[in-house]
Amino acid sequence: MNFTNFIQKKIIRLQGSKNILKINYFFHKFFGEKNLGNVGFNFTDKHSKQFIVQNIIDRKNYVSYLEIGCFDNELFNHVKCNKKVGVDPYTGGTIRETSDKFFNTNKDTFDCVFIDGFHTYQQVKKDIQNSLKFLNPNGIILLHDCLPNNYLEQATPRCQYIWSGDVWKAIVECRTIENIDTYTCYADFGIGVILNRKNKNILQLNNLEFSKIKFLDYFNNYKKFMNLIEYEDLIKVI
Repeated sequence: MNFTNFIQKKIIRLQGSKNILKINYFFHKFFGEKNLGNVGFNFTDKHSKQFIVQNIIDRKNYVSYLEIGCFDNELFNHVKCNKKVGVDPYTGGTIRETSDKFFNTNKDTFDCVFIDGFHTYQQVKKDIQNSLKFLNPNGIILLHDCLPNNYLEQATPRCQYIWSGDVWKAIVECRTIENIDTYTCYADFGIGVILNRKNKNILQLNNLEFSKIKFLDYFNNYKKFMNLIEYEDLIKVI
């Protein structure tokens, strides 16, 4: 085991401590990618996730909604839909479980799924795969926090309060899959959009281990990687 892996394992064991963010910060500063500065995203004048989710539900006449990761119900309480299910292991929503446990026993299908749970590539990938299994025809999957502005915002394990995690890596992988059509809306820290239909703009990345994509690659190619579009254009494609 090299020294970097040794330090990483030590940090993971300290996840429950009150100083974990500070410890992780120093880990990323010393062993992470070098500071590249900010991408330059500014979401100030963009639509909120509340507006986007509700507008899509209304436009598509959706009647069932699933939210993964509800926290303080900032979004969940705002959404108006005939059937609402919210899953969170700690607070908010209607079901107190992890998303993995929920999907293992779930029998229902949904028109709209919003994924905002644990923000790591591996967990988001599982949440996407599970959501696709229970997505109604012509349904939609939305994901929060897909556009990190700098390296530390997306560094995993988490090292600061403002954190998107590496959700973006799951979006990049989805962009390479032929039977799902994936976009990222430039709004509210990045809203990922997955439609269960043929990919209209497939991303060609060969022999890539998506969990190991560098932030540098995202920094230099985010428009192409994420299939970035404005909300007005998103409404046209859904």
